Amino acid sequence: MIHEKDITEDALLKILETVTDPEVPVLSIIDLGIVRKIEISASGSLQVFITPTYTGCPAMDVIKTNIRLVLLENGFNNAEIKTVLSPVWTTDWMTKTGKQKLRDYGIAPPNIKQQVCTLEAFQKDEAVQCPHCNSYHTHLVSRFGSTPCKALYKCDDCLEPFDYFKCH
Repeated sequence: MIHEKDITEDALLKILETVTDPEVPVLSIIDLGIVRKIEISASGSLQVFITPTYTGCPAMDVIKTNIRLVLLENGFNNAEIKTVLSPVWTTDWMTKTGKQKLRDYGIAPPNIKQQVCTLEAFQKDEAVQCPHCNSYHTHLVSRFGSTPCKALYKCDDCLEPFDYFKCH
């Protein structure tokens, strides 16, 4: 257990790495990039700033509670967890490791850049790679998958359905 007087950002990041997303349990909140900032005052008080993947994300209350619990377990009794909505979270904040964990779990990670950029092409589907067979012969089944941050796709080659972690 680390005491508040011995607090370092690296130690806190290691602790926060143990907090997982309740909707995608293979991802930590560090993998997701929702931990935006950690502030440690000279007196040892701690503030953790988080940004939800979607405004109104139903998992954020559970994530905040789990952050508070893991910090309490590690001796941080007066930590504040603050939600920050601006700038808006983007999949660019996800770690490479997190994106690979998604693929290994069977969820297509977000594309590097959104491929549909023009107003004329806005409604066309992105080319999404199947996490099972790596084919790009896939099609959108539903814009909403098992959670609001995912869409449901199906592979035309291996015929497997899969979630795609939406790019935004």
